[in-house]
Amino acid sequence: MSVLSRNHVQVSGSGTRAMVFAHGFGCDQNMWRFVAPAFEADFRVIAFDHVGAGRSDLAAFDPGKYANLQGYADDLVEIGEALGVHHGVFVGHSVSAMIGLLASLKAPDMFDALVMVGPSPRYIDDDGYRGGFSESQIEELLEFLADNHLGWSAAMAPAIMGNADRPELAEELTNSFCRTDPEIARHFARATFTSDNRDDLRKVAARTLILQCSEDVIAPPEVGAFCHAAMPGSELVTLKATGHCPNLSAPDEVVAAIRAFV
Repeated sequence: MSVLSRNHVQVSGSGTRAMVFAHGFGCDQNMWRFVAPAFEADFRVIAFDHVGAGRSDLAAFDPGKYANLQGYADDLVEIGEALGVHHGVFVGHSVSAMIGLLASLKAPDMFDALVMVGPSPRYIDDDGYRGGFSESQIEELLEFLADNHLGWSAAMAPAIMGNADRPELAEELTNSFCRTDPEIARHFARATFTSDNRDDLRKVAARTLILQCSEDVIAPPEVGAFCHAAMPGSELVTLKATGHCPNLSAPDEVVAAIRAFV
């Protein structure tokens, strides 16, 4: 199976420069449907599903390869090479912000600019660093997911989405989580929530935009500030949006911020 089929890659738009959109944990490329079309007039827009998500080839999932985020970054580089992406723009939500970072380090000419939506280089608190969770909280979260995938999805999605006054958003995220293969979700969750890419931030040469939501239980403001301080070429924009998925809850604000950056 080709790389493009493996990751259900979709290409649209009429521009010559590429803009690649990558989704977060438990989601798929559909999460960009309110943002990506806004750039089709000026960019070649590329969207894809990580292996194990959406309409990707589930048979391609390899627990060894995807035990950490580098496996996903390698896929992203393969996609970019297959489509001839050079000096493009990468837009990554949540964990995909770090996946894009790793891809940019492996293939420096692929992306001139990175847009990180709700990034976190480490979710677990450390000395002098607040990631938002203790190590025991992350282990409890991972154990809950392993024991009761549907229950975890129903409990976590509303907290992650925020915007309690718009329950349809939490319902969409819950349904997205529930569609994910439980075994694959368990592996991806561990790769995500136990990752530590703090040292990689300072290696990034690409211009970087960090979009931080004003209230976010997954990536609190201190995390966005940490990323900004660690990346000399970065800009930090705090959105009025709340929750961890502004691409769904406040797409116009996300589009405006990306447009001003690129």
